[in-house]
Amino acid sequence: MEAASSLSSPLGRISISHEAVAHIVGRVAAEAYGVVGMAARTPREKLLTRDRLRQGITVGGSAEEGVTIELHVVVEYGLNLAEVASTIRNRVSYEVARMTGLPIRAVEVHIDDVRRPK
Repeated sequence: MEAASSLSSPLGRISISHEAVAHIVGRVAAEAYGVVGMAARTPREKLLTRDRLRQGITVGGSAEEGVTIELHVVVEYGLNLAEVASTIRNRVSYEVARMTGLPIRAVEVHIDDVRRPK
């Protein structure tokens, strides 16, 4: 399990894994207006990812240089794609920083498909 960051205090150290950050990102993105679902980057990822919330999400970086987040989403048809992507980027950056205390270097949103909601 790769650690995204180690937060230190006089009482000890806290390590936050990339998987935990990816799970937070998945929940925030799934709740964002206009997001129909997460998109797998490859067919292999679609088959191997058990947790659908982490599908299509990549987390990298560290506490020193900042966390980088890349996510692939499916957006509802008829909405302004730039607005939806901007909203996702802002909410993900805010919530991850709020919940983990990690500095966010970049959040990249890739819109892989557009669909009508079910």
